[in-house]
Amino acid sequence: MTTPVAIVHYFDYKSPYAYLAQEETRKLARETDAGIDFLPYTLDIPSYLGRAEVDERGKVLSEDRSAHQWRRVRYAYMDCRREAARRGLVIRGPRKVFDSSIAHIAFLWAERAGRMRLFHDRVFEQFWKRELDIEDVAAVARELDTAGVPTAGFDGFLTGEGRALHDRIRADAEAKGVFGVPSYLIGDELFWGNERLAQVRERVLELSGRT
Repeated sequence: MTTPVAIVHYFDYKSPYAYLAQEETRKLARETDAGIDFLPYTLDIPSYLGRAEVDERGKVLSEDRSAHQWRRVRYAYMDCRREAARRGLVIRGPRKVFDSSIAHIAFLWAERAGRMRLFHDRVFEQFWKRELDIEDVAAVARELDTAGVPTAGFDGFLTGEGRALHDRIRADAEAKGVFGVPSYLIGDELFWGNERLAQVRERVLELSGRT
């Protein structure tokens, strides 16, 4: 007899590593029967990687980054594009550091409507193709509509209950040790990064009695 295992998975739409983790996260759920609760965690990227804005050709228009930070950022996007190409996905580096909280609150709205899967997948895909501005409320609302999520009441949710819920989720995540994405929480045990999915799988199988 096996015991179902609950996993909390934290993501951020502006993280290319989180984008690449979605397929493997769902595969993990299918193959282990684990229950996975997807929760948004809005990264404060400027606090550790600085900020910059570039034009369509990649020319830097403004920046607040050290040479070390630039090397990290450039490697990260090269690394993610390499893996994305292997999977047939598109990752184009964003032209600035986006505030993803609006899209994350929309995710919570879509989840309440029971239609989060299509919205979630479209936002990741469209954002990384540079076809969606996740700071544009109207654009995000159109993605809700495309996913079949009713938008009546979303504006109020965005500025009221949804914003408060988003902030509580972020504060709770940090109280549990979360600092980046993709992250996976099993009980009090935290796993960070795509490369830890194998360890997440092992832990799930162990706890479920399947090893």
